[in-house]
Amino acid sequence: MRIAIFSTKQYDRQFLNDANAQGGHNHELVFLEARLGPETAPLAAGFEAVCAFVNDRLNRKVLEILAAQGVQLIVLRSAGFNHVDLRAAADLGLRVARVPAYSPYAVAEHTLALIMALNRKTHRAYARVREGNFSLEGLLGFDLYKKTVGIVGTGKIGRVFAGIMIGLGCRVIAFDPQPNEESLRLGIEYVSFEELLAESDIISLHCPLNAHTHHLIDKAALQAMKPGVMLINTSRGAIIDTRAVIHGLKSGRIGYLGLDVYEEEEELFFEDLSGHVLQDDVFARLLTFSNVVITGHQGFFTREALGNIAQTTLENATAFATGTGTFHEVTL
Repeated sequence: MRIAIFSTKQYDRQFLNDANAQGGHNHELVFLEARLGPETAPLAAGFEAVCAFVNDRLNRKVLEILAAQGVQLIVLRSAGFNHVDLRAAADLGLRVARVPAYSPYAVAEHTLALIMALNRKTHRAYARVREGNFSLEGLLGFDLYKKTVGIVGTGKIGRVFAGIMIGLGCRVIAFDPQPNEESLRLGIEYVSFEELLAESDIISLHCPLNAHTHHLIDKAALQAMKPGVMLINTSRGAIIDTRAVIHGLKSGRIGYLGLDVYEEEEELFFEDLSGHVLQDDVFARLLTFSNVVITGHQGFFTREALGNIAQTTLENATAFATGTGTFHEVTL
């Protein structure tokens, strides 16, 4: 198949080209640095498939342009698909496939990295030592041992993260509308969402973004949490109401905040903006808090994960073209 790959970085080229050659797929891959949107969708003319990433926009307008140009398949190099209008895709006869699991370990381990950095204030200590300041004032942390960790969402990533925290001696509780046996075998205790908010010292979000989880963490949810709670989000940005979280930081309700995602990240993440003035005032406000650590959606960014993403993405395209193999389709 001839595939137009949008939002391309150098690492995308490397891993997709390697997977194409080593996996015997023989697709024609054309790499485009542009982000997919209404203005750039015409670049897909003459392609059978489009490959998109998390900040590409696949709303009805974009999908109509793609379908009119002969595109038949949308392959997502991500697990999430909240950026795709699935109703419009179905109406237009476009098939959509995703990467359901690439490395739950990558995201789960990055979640732990945020927790450790916030708790032991590694980011502040590093900056101090670089300046010759070896004072420990203001760097006091706490033992994770026997702390209660609340996990929202016990899919593959949530379960791997739970195993890590259980291994550290934490009590792990979870909320999920669909509890699973594997989580119970790990020793996870399922509770109501309200109980999780009230009992957790650390809350980590590992759920998909949909109509039910949009701004799941809002003003009311924050008020139900323990004062000084640690809140971590490595799932999707809009699960958190950022303005409410800023209020929680100012009031002290949130003692620590770790984010790898942000609800308005589309205009920020995956780009070098170091030479520009940030125009997002809400994000800029988050950066003023010393008890906030933000990374730019890098939880997935390991060699193993990128290799798996590339391989599964091309396997989806091959399965669509040949009618054989596994096709990880996303439908309504």
